[in-house]
Amino acid sequence: MNYRKAKQASYYSFVLPAFVLYALVLVVPVLFSVGLGFFRWRGYDSPEFIGLGNYVRMLGDGVFHIALRNNLLVVLVSVLGQVPLGMFLAYILHRKMTRWPGFFKAMIFLPITVSSVIIAQLWNQIFSPVGLFPSMVRAISGNPDYIMTIVENRTFAMVPIMFVLLWQHTSLYMVIFLANMQRIPNSLIEAAKLDGASEGQVFLRVVAPMQGYVIFINSVLAISGSFKSFDLVFSMTRGGPANFTELIAIYMYNSTFVHQNYGFGSALAVVIVLFCVVSVLAARAISNKLSME
Repeated sequence: MNYRKAKQASYYSFVLPAFVLYALVLVVPVLFSVGLGFFRWRGYDSPEFIGLGNYVRMLGDGVFHIALRNNLLVVLVSVLGQVPLGMFLAYILHRKMTRWPGFFKAMIFLPITVSSVIIAQLWNQIFSPVGLFPSMVRAISGNPDYIMTIVENRTFAMVPIMFVLLWQHTSLYMVIFLANMQRIPNSLIEAAKLDGASEGQVFLRVVAPMQGYVIFINSVLAISGSFKSFDLVFSMTRGGPANFTELIAIYMYNSTFVHQNYGFGSALAVVIVLFCVVSVLAARAISNKLSME
């Protein structure tokens, strides 16, 4: 064996264990789920091949329509809410427009370090009939009988959850933007200020255009995280009342582990992956178009 072949063999010997582990942990379960989506299986009987039956049932299920709508709302509040707000907060802290930037960095970043289950219980207490929010509304409005009923409205039940998601996850994107802004030469910003640019103009015309690739990365993280949302919403509402706050991940969990329909749950998992891929490709196309302009 010559030196070149020996070198290649040494590379393969290092890569092969990691590749086998990756295949066993990720590739094989994904392929198994894709295949299982074409079967009806309750976990203890023989799988029954039904072709696209799970997908046809899914498209005709009203709960799936509600879950898909809610997931799209979460994507919108993540991409159009968390990412822009994170960049705005990062600019304020980067420019030291507050008196205690270190304190505000810690306070803004704190929610992402706390377990989603704990955050869900905290906000449930705040929104409860004897919680802080209804008490403040009673004091301001003078209505002692006020009770927060927005979660019982099919159209607006997701609003409190989207607010909590915005509060919790904005800090992650703020930190990513802040790290990238620290690479911008101060001389560039000072030159813009000397030319008479206001802080808003510096932000929109100097800093924001230089964050294009970071915006794309954060958008990908926001999209993938939105379709995987489970723990916070499940801990707050479990998808209720009447499935008004159902998400696809919660629907998949209930279908798979509560109703023991593993084939249908696998089909839902495939749909989640497809939505993630399509959304990321759309974000990439928009990013490439904007960068070309």
